[in-house]
Amino acid sequence: MMKLYLIRHGQTEWNQQEIFRGLADVALDQEGRREARALAKRLQGTEIAAIFSSPLMRAKETADIIGNVIGLETVVSNELIDINCGNWQGVTLQEVKQKYYPLYQSWLQEPENFTFPLGEGLSEVRKRTIPFLKGLIERFPQKEIAVVSHRVINKIIICALLDLPNSKFWSIKQDTAALNLLELSPTEAHLMFLNDTCHLREIHLGTDKLDF
Repeated sequence: MMKLYLIRHGQTEWNQQEIFRGLADVALDQEGRREARALAKRLQGTEIAAIFSSPLMRAKETADIIGNVIGLETVVSNELIDINCGNWQGVTLQEVKQKYYPLYQSWLQEPENFTFPLGEGLSEVRKRTIPFLKGLIERFPQKEIAVVSHRVINKIIICALLDLPNSKFWSIKQDTAALNLLELSPTEAHLMFLNDTCHLREIHLGTDKLDF
């Protein structure tokens, strides 16, 4: 079976400030780079054969930091780009609650039926990411592969691989610099661990980080 190390990018200022990111090309902040270095250190000793990343800077920089430590070049894959937040991109969570309260409640209560205004819905994310993952399983059937992406993308990938509906989106946490491990074949998926941030203890960061 293929081992998939599914990774969320490190922290950005917009995570810290609770601003919806979407397709905005936000860089890691200082703490995010520390998180990425701690994660890279943790992945030393693995046999990762390839590392794939979203094209957005926050994911690509995380992947490059890991790749520099384990000796791999990052392969950019557009299928892994963050969800298009439409009108919410660049807007704080507090502003969204004030300006789009009914829509925000829909996002919380029925994520499977929600589409960001002028953006994407979870079903669209699922349609573009899962064929990519299935392609990796076919190409690397007995290898270890790393994928660096975003909170929404990782949650949908995990739901899809475990045959969970998009309605279970909020049942899965993805903190910044979180590590997930799945073992995959064309017919089976085993979740080995989820949202693991124990590597961040080395840099004196709390393990109960914000899922935003």
